[in-house]
Amino acid sequence: MALETYKAKRDFNKTNEPKGVINKDHRNRFVVQRHAASHLHYDLRLEHKGVLKSWAIPKGPSMNPDDKRLAIHTEDHPVSYLFFEGTIPKGNYGAGIMSIWDAGTFTLYTDTPFEEQYEKGDLKLTLKGSKLKGQFALVKTNRGSKQNQWLLIKKNDPFATHLIYDAEAYRSPDQVKQAASKKRETTISRNTHIKPMLATTGSSIFNDPGYIFELKWDGYRLLSNINKGKVEIYSRNGIVYNTKFQEIAQELQEIPHDCILDGELVVVDANGKPDFSKLQNYTPHQTNGTLRYYVFDLLYLNGHATTSLTLLDRKSLLPDLLESLEHTYYCDHIDGMGITLYNKALDEGLEGVMAKQKESTYTPNYRTEQWLKIKHTHTDEFLICGFTITKKDSLFGSLLLGTLKEDTLTYVGNCGTGYSTKKQQEILDILKRFTVEESPFSEKINLKGRTPQWVAPTIYCEVSFTEYTKNGLLRHPVFKRLRLDKSEIEGITDGKGKNHFPNETNDQPAKQQKYVTATSNANTLEVNGISVPISNLEKIYWPKMGYTKYDLIDYYLQISETIIPYLKNRPQNLHRHPNGIKGESFYQKDTEHLPDWMETVHYHSKSANKDIAYLVCQNEATLLYMANLGCIELNPWHSQITTIDHPDYTILDLDPSPTNTFEEVIEVAQAVKTVLDSAKINGYVKTSGSKGLHIYVPLGKRHYTYSEARDFAKLLGYFVMERVPTLATMERTKTKRNGKIYIDCLQNRRGQTIASPYCVRPVPDACVSTPLLWDEVKPGLIMNAHTIKTLPERLQKMGDLFEPVLSEKIDMESAIDCLHS
Repeated sequence: MALETYKAKRDFNKTNEPKGVINKDHRNRFVVQRHAASHLHYDLRLEHKGVLKSWAIPKGPSMNPDDKRLAIHTEDHPVSYLFFEGTIPKGNYGAGIMSIWDAGTFTLYTDTPFEEQYEKGDLKLTLKGSKLKGQFALVKTNRGSKQNQWLLIKKNDPFATHLIYDAEAYRSPDQVKQAASKKRETTISRNTHIKPMLATTGSSIFNDPGYIFELKWDGYRLLSNINKGKVEIYSRNGIVYNTKFQEIAQELQEIPHDCILDGELVVVDANGKPDFSKLQNYTPHQTNGTLRYYVFDLLYLNGHATTSLTLLDRKSLLPDLLESLEHTYYCDHIDGMGITLYNKALDEGLEGVMAKQKESTYTPNYRTEQWLKIKHTHTDEFLICGFTITKKDSLFGSLLLGTLKEDTLTYVGNCGTGYSTKKQQEILDILKRFTVEESPFSEKINLKGRTPQWVAPTIYCEVSFTEYTKNGLLRHPVFKRLRLDKSEIEGITDGKGKNHFPNETNDQPAKQQKYVTATSNANTLEVNGISVPISNLEKIYWPKMGYTKYDLIDYYLQISETIIPYLKNRPQNLHRHPNGIKGESFYQKDTEHLPDWMETVHYHSKSANKDIAYLVCQNEATLLYMANLGCIELNPWHSQITTIDHPDYTILDLDPSPTNTFEEVIEVAQAVKTVLDSAKINGYVKTSGSKGLHIYVPLGKRHYTYSEARDFAKLLGYFVMERVPTLATMERTKTKRNGKIYIDCLQNRRGQTIASPYCVRPVPDACVSTPLLWDEVKPGLIMNAHTIKTLPERLQKMGDLFEPVLSEKIDMESAIDCLHS
């Protein structure tokens, strides 16, 4: 485009934008500018042949590979636009405020020249900015056409995140604060997780009548969203803790107001002293201590954001909200007398105090100097950016630490003390997952001859130190602990499958230790004399939780005796996720090149006009072979190979529309139970493992055909619709369901499948399709409570609740007579 179009659109007597001059520096620079014009958007500009190739990105760039950001190709800009910030006056093209959001350099990660990639509409870029890092693809949506629509896509590399990424959340503190002061209510969204306001480290304690002082609790910073009796508690990085801390979530349901609370969760002993290690390893009814949630701020109340109120006004609303709750406490304070409270805190063995200006307002996702954390010793959280390699053994010498200062990663020194050999090994097992070749620091680091192994800066650790040196390095740093609750990922396991994230148990299953020999990418499991090939055990299958293929295989090992009866003698429709739930998946019916110890059965397919060899899961070895193929969920036929045209059960699949709540699904399920009781037959309910519920009605072997099973399920469905006409529908077409829950009976056909009882689902939390007692199907049931980490313990306590599905039978005619009587 050169610069003719750029110049034609602008009157440089009226706008202060740079004039259109070709620049021959060719330094491969890029800039992303936030452009608050008539419609807010972000402009990406790449330096090439004396101009800036430019794209307007309405939603802003993202570091999440799942996001495909529309990028509209615009006119070339002059290279001097790399540094342009300011206001384009009204009446001019692009009028509005332009500010630099990110800047740096770029390279191509393929050998194809820029011009050739550009002409093909497929640019492969490596960006080195303060926010945008790593590999990206800039792809034209209709290659070969003259249309200007492209997509900006982050590649899945060590810099990527699978958390929600909003470019607006990564503006500078000054920009955020300025925007918040204009219209603070816009910072609160009930549909997204809010990042809390953070405190700055204070140097010493003081008295000041303009401040209040609170005890500083050593726990997890958690926000709570209470909306019409539904509660979600989550960390500052969006990690949901409803399951781990159910008693807090359930108690907060008692608050008869819609509100968003901010506080600190701790486990305290009999003297009220917090114990962080017990909180990290908290297990309900087992941990020796008491949960307490100290609430110190209020962000939202009954339809109104409260963030623009002063701190004292916000806190004044809390006591009435929290009245009569057992585990949730109002975090009280004293006025002005910081030294008194500080000394009392130290006497009681606490960390220190929080000092907060009385008039301070609340700016989400902002570190403010109006709040100070003052501790007895200097402690802070730092990002682990690498470690030094030692020759004497397999462990590391010291951790290389960094911190984010104004969105730039800054080196703060090495930490080589404070951990035992065992702790070193645990840390190393985690860090090996995130090794990268290049230093994450923009400046060169002087390691005085030591060899570094760099890691992606995702893991926080807490370190104590005496002070900062003049060069900004830590003096006498001592490692205290990992802070995985504050890390940039949501779940971390080491190479042995041991979970280091506090949401889950740290117990290593003995059964997995018994079978697995994991030394390379070509491992085997010895199962009843059969060598099952196993590969890539450390491949991440659930990025949100950090769970690997190892965790999947370990789960199926633990519950194999329970799940195999629901798989045995049944053809399998394989749903494979070889690269985990975020990778491409595919269905496979026809199987070939299987080990000779595995069984298949052949059935003719009319649609494919050929015989298909279906895998049959007859034993534990086959189950684990399927898991190694990436079969996260298991999909058996409803009939067995000996009675292939006669299903053992019929199913009502309650499939909610996007607008339905899980409580509404529960209400429909309760209506199903009422209809089944009227028919004097038993039904057995399980979670789908995703969004709905499945109800199985056992038919008995050889008693009914698929068409009879389907018609009976439809009849039950119509009776359910009569009971809850505003909630349930039998309408198959989604656009005609009008927001109702679909009672799907069409799964009851030969060859159709549904997720097996006890199988894992390819969803972010690694949920399991879990059989339930009907007494559990009531308001308060947590849809995603049962996962690969919690289900084995539940199974041990409750046994197989679905066992009657394979043994009971009904008299369909008698049941129909009862329904019509």
